[in-house]
Amino acid sequence: MNKKKFQIYLNAPITLGFVAICVIATGLDYLTKSASTILVFSTYGSSWLSPMTYVRLICHVFGHGGLDHLVNNMLYILLLGPMLEEKYHDRLVTVILTVALVTGIIHNIIQPDVMLLGASGVVFAFILLASITGKDSGIPVTLILVAVLWLGKEIYAGFTSADNVSQITHIIGGLSGAILGMLFKK
Repeated sequence: MNKKKFQIYLNAPITLGFVAICVIATGLDYLTKSASTILVFSTYGSSWLSPMTYVRLICHVFGHGGLDHLVNNMLYILLLGPMLEEKYHDRLVTVILTVALVTGIIHNIIQPDVMLLGASGVVFAFILLASITGKDSGIPVTLILVAVLWLGKEIYAGFTSADNVSQITHIIGGLSGAILGMLFKK
């Protein structure tokens, strides 16, 4: 008789590492009364001569504006990340870094007076990247449907909502995920 032992295993180290950094950054936000978030884990218009500007262009995806913001983003990351990591392996780090850099630069150019933080751009990159995952050639119908529905919703929200949500970051993140997914297929 073969008895199998119950075991817990590390299935998605990149995803879990990303989540851990986000949790630590949010914890530091509380401990430092937001000083760490302002200094490292958010991006905003600052001198391009300052080295911290470049650190913030990457690290803003780790900072979150509270526990609800963190949990909502991490649920999507934990849901989509393991599947994407299985398919794309280490290239998932490229997706995260590309989305962070592109959304940070565009945000600092378009809205330099507004602080940007959170993993929403990465979440939307993962959503569109997940809808591409499948056959190695062609454009999946699911990608087209997700892109149309999601982009339509974000564009509509951008014109009709007066909230603190950066729809441009969602759109850029999603487009980055779709473009990188298409490049990965080639």
